[in-house]
Amino acid sequence: MSTAYSEHYSIRDYEAWKGDWELVYGEPYAMTPSPGVSHQRLERNILLQLDAGLSQCEECEALSEIDWCVSDDTVVRPDIIIACGVLGERLSITPALIVEIISPSTARRDELLKFELYQREGVGWYILVYPGDNKAKVYRLVEGQYKKEADFSTEAFEFDIGRCSVLLEFSRIW
Repeated sequence: MSTAYSEHYSIRDYEAWKGDWELVYGEPYAMTPSPGVSHQRLERNILLQLDAGLSQCEECEALSEIDWCVSDDTVVRPDIIIACGVLGERLSITPALIVEIISPSTARRDELLKFELYQREGVGWYILVYPGDNKAKVYRLVEGQYKKEADFSTEAFEFDIGRCSVLLEFSRIW
């Protein structure tokens, strides 16, 4: 008879690791290799639009590549977030919106594991961006469950974020 064994890591362990990692429910996930040029361009284009759209919103801020300390055994680094409220150097509040740019090495994690995590943690909007298809899937949290708003390629969509709103023109991100 064999006994299954698995390690369970905490944020304390995570803080000691070298390199880029995420920790989800105590399981480590390597974030290598680093994102390629097309990923970086998409991220920049989205972040610039969100940042400009929030310029009149004193409550919310768009950030990229920041660790979100969800719990003692979960730390993730979404591509882009919008966070509202008082922010410290480390993000510990639930973001209002998260964008993940899908790559072959992260697709399953972003579509399943993070989808469930973000839904459970109450992230209001989740956007999955598919660079090869010039498509973004937008999900809105409704009564604790993500409901798909639509797939976007060239359209614009206005996101209600707390007391603010921000327009994202998908045609300008590709």
